[in-house]
Amino acid sequence: MYPATRTTNFNQSMIREMTRLAMQHDAINLSQGFPDFDPPEAIVNAAIEAIRGTANQYTVTWGYPPLRQALSEQYTGQLGWTVDPDVHICVVCGVTEGITTTLLALLNPGDELIILEPGHENFRPSALLADAVAVPVVLEAPDYRIDADRLEAAVTPRTRALLLNTPHNPTGRVFDDEEMQVLVDFTNRHDLILITDEIYDRILYDDHIHTSPGSREGLIERTVTIGGLGKSFAVTGWRLGYVIAREPLAAAIRTVHDYSTICAPTPLQAAAAVALDQPSDYWSQMREDYGERRELMLAMLQNAGFRPVRPEGSYYTMADYTGIAAPQAEWDSHRFARWLTTEVGVASVAGINFYTRDREKYGEGIIRFAFAKRLETLHEAGRRLATFGG
Repeated sequence: MYPATRTTNFNQSMIREMTRLAMQHDAINLSQGFPDFDPPEAIVNAAIEAIRGTANQYTVTWGYPPLRQALSEQYTGQLGWTVDPDVHICVVCGVTEGITTTLLALLNPGDELIILEPGHENFRPSALLADAVAVPVVLEAPDYRIDADRLEAAVTPRTRALLLNTPHNPTGRVFDDEEMQVLVDFTNRHDLILITDEIYDRILYDDHIHTSPGSREGLIERTVTIGGLGKSFAVTGWRLGYVIAREPLAAAIRTVHDYSTICAPTPLQAAAAVALDQPSDYWSQMREDYGERRELMLAMLQNAGFRPVRPEGSYYTMADYTGIAAPQAEWDSHRFARWLTTEVGVASVAGINFYTRDREKYGEGIIRFAFAKRLETLHEAGRRLATFGG
């Protein structure tokens, strides 16, 4: 007996493995990107009321109608074209399912998908599950900018799509207008599909503005926009995402979703419709709170001898550990991250985990921290890190 070959080219998630290691050693979990604070009370109450009411059976495969209507109103403005809730939207079980479903729907076996690295560890396995080939293009530190020449060097006759994550995990980049124009020119020149992961579109700093790539002239017809509610509303365990695309791409994505999960959880979709109706001051307060966490995270890492990257969006920072005052500064990033978890009591993720090309060149000497935590949690993490830093 043996498994399908498509499952033999990747392993289980190292990020989730670090969470399990943190739990085992009672470490502060700054590895996996989930908050340790509660979601808004109104959203929780809406979920409870939905469960107590009539929203406990299957809903329409592509999404609970009030949620699709709310998304339609939001993205008609955000994308600049009329997003039909009955045609262009598919509610899915998280952004991860959205990406995998999209790749299964749009890529043929042997098609190539360009992935920017460092990148989330889920991207390459999603391509492999679709029997496609993940082609990494490296964003060079410390600026992590999109390089047009590197993109061109990655294109072959089999290139079908490019997967873009902005605001970016793990670097915190918010790709600017110049970089977006590079993508417009590149995808049009090679007739590619652009698939965007925009899960952190509300978490921004220093007056940075997120513009959905699918709103740009030249990208409207060829972009699949994927987003979610877990990060913005601190409900990552609800696993709610959505995919927005024009026809004929939308119909193919809906069909795959129909046969893979049928529908996302109905009562949580009902609560999500309420979540999207939050007043504007919710978003401004959220950005202010995350900004405070960012500053605390950067300060405590610098105090411990790390050299962190200042994120423009999302809630992660990549940190160089080679200058810390400890002999472990010479270790590879995987060994260092495990030591930091088991001996210091602060969990992170090895930098090597975010690369598949030249991993030793680009991923060593750095680790990623998530700072979507209460201030008291971050202060305690800083206290632990200070025991060997400085």
